[in-house]
Amino acid sequence: MQLVIEAKPYLMQDPHPPGLSSILSSEGPLCEVEQWDSDEPIPSKELERGVAGAHGLLCLLSDSVDKRLLDIAGANLKVISTLSVGVDHLALDEIKKRGIRVGYTPDVLTDATAELAVSLLLTTCRRLPEAIEEVKNGGWTSWKPLWMCGYGLTHSTVGILGLGRIGQAIARRLKPFGVQRFLYTGRQPKPQEAAELQAEFVSTSQLAAESDFIVVACSLTPATKGLCNKDFFQRMKKTAVFINISRGDVVNQEDLYQALASGQIAAAGLDVTTPEPLPTNHPLLTLKNCGCWSYIMRAALEPLTSLDSEAHS
Repeated sequence: MQLVIEAKPYLMQDPHPPGLSSILSSEGPLCEVEQWDSDEPIPSKELERGVAGAHGLLCLLSDSVDKRLLDIAGANLKVISTLSVGVDHLALDEIKKRGIRVGYTPDVLTDATAELAVSLLLTTCRRLPEAIEEVKNGGWTSWKPLWMCGYGLTHSTVGILGLGRIGQAIARRLKPFGVQRFLYTGRQPKPQEAAELQAEFVSTSQLAAESDFIVVACSLTPATKGLCNKDFFQRMKKTAVFINISRGDVVNQEDLYQALASGQIAAAGLDVTTPEPLPTNHPLLTLKNCGCWSYIMRAALEPLTSLDSEAHS
């Protein structure tokens, strides 16, 4: 049996990840393993070469497992496991047609993502990158009453696009900051989950109009692609802060740029963009009121170890 281990996104120094110990045991391997030995994404040609005839594939969210790759893999491919929570990089309809089993890692990164989402929100609304830059460039001269004023969470309304595991975890962490009201939207109401947070199910347009802070935590689907567009931003308050920790394609970035540059909304914090990485000359990076992180929501050692173990199980 041949198993392709597509990538090596591990932070430990072992020659192979701990999840493979049973496969690569000293008593003899259970199957033949081909591993891409680099933290950088595997080139498509290399992936195509390695997957041909393989029985299994362990991939990353940066890899597109589409019809072409499945055709190259052939009839031997029986299982695909992705080291990610999201599965929008997998051609699920095509995979289902072929009877291939899919494994992914739900809930492993919930806490790590929620923690960083709150960090991104606080960093953005209190203008921390601007304040740090002012210290470095000499802009900080003396205390001024209104200098570098941002926006606080106390008595605020927070809107969450997507009250799934991560959306709920974010709301739980924000509640102690004195948030007065939580709004959420999604495919359908979630009364049981919402009851704990006293969250209200509203339309997307109402959420945009009434929220002081908006956190995008929904999955990328055909229905959510481009959901946050010009119309959405025009409904938002001029003092509102927009945070995206979902997928870059949920947001129309040209519309977001115009909303930020024109003062239609106050600020934005992005952990995900399209493309990734964002080109260094991208217009969003010229704005003081837009902070971009390098997709580090999952970058915590403990959940990464669990992620590895679950993806290999």
